[in-house]
Amino acid sequence: MNELVDKLIHEGTLRDERIIEAFRSMNRTAFVPKESISLAHEDHPIHIGHQQTISQPSTVAFMLELLGAQEGEKVLDIGSGSGWTTALLAHIVGPTGSVLGLERVEELVDFGRKNIEQHGLKNARIEHAGTVLGRPEEGPFDRILVSASARSFPDELVSQVREGGTVVIPVRDAIWKVIRIEHQPMIEKHEGFIFVPLIVK
Repeated sequence: MNELVDKLIHEGTLRDERIIEAFRSMNRTAFVPKESISLAHEDHPIHIGHQQTISQPSTVAFMLELLGAQEGEKVLDIGSGSGWTTALLAHIVGPTGSVLGLERVEELVDFGRKNIEQHGLKNARIEHAGTVLGRPEEGPFDRILVSASARSFPDELVSQVREGGTVVIPVRDAIWKVIRIEHQPMIEKHEGFIFVPLIVK
């Protein structure tokens, strides 16, 4: 994994030292099915069952750089899958921060929880997603990361981040960085990505 991390640094995809440290500490091999471990060091998405994938490292790195989570922040991770992004975020925000991962597939909730527990991440938890997108009753969050593609931007997420807070979400074939400014979204779009669809009901 270190070789891939070095490559992402060389390409300029990974820049933030806390994100780099998280990638080196949370090895992707521990978050993929056993039959896919040999693929974990490659820059490709990996199927984790139930028509879901763990995104390729370069895409995850790009999204985390856009998200810009800081030490001590409160982060919501929607579509936590195997728990890898939740673990990366937990490392980034540190013990004074917290990360809530939400996942709709019950088997992946269990898989993600086991992976988080095995890494001793006391500042992270994974729960089954409810019928409402996100977790408004636990907001506002400093940052929200979404790892599945929405057909259009879900406005309800803006109200779940603090003023100045950031949402990073795939919308169709683009990754959007949305910052809440005076209760309104300021949007920056990055084209050319493919994700599994976001289930919103």
